[in-house]
Amino acid sequence: MSKENLFDLKGKIAVVTGGGGVLCGDIAKGLAACGVKVAVLDLKKEAAESVVNDIKKNNGEAIAVVCNVLERASIEQACEQVIKAYGQPNILINGAGGNSPKATTSKEQLSVADLKNKTENFKTFFDLTPEGTQFVFNLNFLGTLLPTQVFGLKMAENGGGVMLNVSSMNAFRPLTKIPAYSAAKAAVSNFTQWASMHLAPVNIRVNAIAPGFFLTEQNRFLLTEQKTGELTPRGKSIIAHTPMSRFGVPEDLFGTIIWLLSDASNFVTGIVVPVDGGFSAYSGV
Repeated sequence: MSKENLFDLKGKIAVVTGGGGVLCGDIAKGLAACGVKVAVLDLKKEAAESVVNDIKKNNGEAIAVVCNVLERASIEQACEQVIKAYGQPNILINGAGGNSPKATTSKEQLSVADLKNKTENFKTFFDLTPEGTQFVFNLNFLGTLLPTQVFGLKMAENGGGVMLNVSSMNAFRPLTKIPAYSAAKAAVSNFTQWASMHLAPVNIRVNAIAPGFFLTEQNRFLLTEQKTGELTPRGKSIIAHTPMSRFGVPEDLFGTIIWLLSDASNFVTGIVVPVDGGFSAYSGV
């Protein structure tokens, strides 16, 4: 392939789980703008259709597919719809995931006084329930593993493909207040490496991106004040520890994604790339 075509994705067929969300919705739109046929998978039909409508307005090709990434049968049905519409997919982006207030502590560090705090909705680490923790872990880890199984099987049978998982800065440096999310994303990074080794003989590359701090519906309650929209102390701390002094925007991910999905990274597999404005490189002093 010539150097001019290294980053060319035109004609590829991509599946994007969590495609109705803020980040993955923009990823789906960006891929469509590059000539990729995109299947936007999301649990919420309206969210997926909204992304598809935007793509079609810009003359792109996309379909909306309702899919629960925690149920293999739902993923298999989604896979059948994609194949019927476009043929065998050769790109999978595992973007479904997120956090929950039910798996989030109220404070960054525990004090003795917290043990006696009976305020409604106040949560210490000891108050986090197995159900809340399991939900977050399953959504992020199983929600990556199961689509990898279903779509990976089709790729293996069809000669190969490329997978891109969405890890997190939490996997590099676990953040306060969100133990389940941090652990789940660390599992995604580890699984990325494992799958890259396991699937290499059948010509499937597996990499991941680790976004820094992007404002999404999942983390907005942690980073901004609900009433004023001003940054919370946590939000201010993040900006103070990000050398580029801002939150990321979806477009910041796209160059890295194109590189990892295209032939430009043909000998790259098993890596997790931080896209974080320098957060992971800064010690804070």
